[in-house]
Amino acid sequence: MRFAILLVLLVLTALREPVSPTARAPGIGTLAADAEARWVPFDLTPGNQIRFRMQLDGRDVTAILDTGVSYTLLARTSPAIEPGKVVAGGTATAIGGQVTLEWMPTRTLTLGGLTRTGGGVTVADLPAIATGTADAVDLLVGRDLVAPYALDIDYAGRRFRLLRSGRMPFTGAVAPLTVSADRQVYESAATLGTHTLSPLVVDTGDGSSVTVTDAGWKAAKLNSLPTTTTIAFGLAGPAVSGLAIAPTLQLGKLTAHAVEVRIEAPDGFSQSIGTAGRIGSGLLQNYRVLLDPGARRMILSPGPKANVPPLRSTSGLLVGVERDRLKVLHVMQGGPATGWKAGDTICAIDGTAIPADYATSRLAAWAIGKPGSVVHLTTCDGVDRPLTLRNFY
Repeated sequence: MRFAILLVLLVLTALREPVSPTARAPGIGTLAADAEARWVPFDLTPGNQIRFRMQLDGRDVTAILDTGVSYTLLARTSPAIEPGKVVAGGTATAIGGQVTLEWMPTRTLTLGGLTRTGGGVTVADLPAIATGTADAVDLLVGRDLVAPYALDIDYAGRRFRLLRSGRMPFTGAVAPLTVSADRQVYESAATLGTHTLSPLVVDTGDGSSVTVTDAGWKAAKLNSLPTTTTIAFGLAGPAVSGLAIAPTLQLGKLTAHAVEVRIEAPDGFSQSIGTAGRIGSGLLQNYRVLLDPGARRMILSPGPKANVPPLRSTSGLLVGVERDRLKVLHVMQGGPATGWKAGDTICAIDGTAIPADYATSRLAAWAIGKPGSVVHLTTCDGVDRPLTLRNFY
């Protein structure tokens, strides 16, 4: 159960001097002859990101697969950091604003059947909240490492692999896919309502479904749909956006139904980097997905959840997990959570204490419970606050 958190990771682009990775040796990638057999197992974080293990300079690290990141990024707090090799300088545009970057050369990066020798990684703060868990990851695996290959993501099987570009291991609906020359991320296009959205960043590191600019939403002429608000977290901090359920989204030959759409503010992140929005893992996880920018195509084969309507909040509270408690991150506009505010904490739900595995437990279903039912939320100062659930968007 993932709705109770509903977080989004970052899109990282527009790296600038003096430490731009484009000015440095990119390293040499080698795909093993048996790469197709080297599946990488993963789990989905509560924020819907693909989390797995790989090796950096021979050390095991935890990573997120993030095609919306231009250059692979290492967390400043990771044990894999070698302080004597890190050089300062550079900035990037991320959700929430600008972030300061550093750079660290690497000897090897190993991911499934791929080994990259030489090159390096950008270095920045990578807060745990960006993955929707209490534990931070070490690495965001970006476009620079995976774009030369076809990326086969089997969401239902919780595994992915890297193939030689041009391979087509399964059939499905085809949509366009490229790596943009300026932003250096995966991009496609889609039709929402009466409007074509282009370019859309295809971002496996974004846990939401589809995000569009304010201008794109208005051009789609879907203003009659009920909307609320939600929150996203990136490297540079939080950003509040609108939220609605669109009847359909046309992505190449694929028609997706009942699609959750986030609507950014007029001066939001997508507009600031010159895109129409993002397609995230919240949508992609309903399919088996092949991302092959070298062949200029994305292939989507419906999975078991392809036609299942998205979960909708009936509580109006979006929360994050902090060990033995929940922290309110956002109170959704028009919802039933009157009197609640960001920062409030919850230590029990209907008398049950928050467990360590809350994000994947049945208890998390309270946030999307049956309209009209009452949930008793106990704050961490011992106050019982009943909440009557209802539909509101």
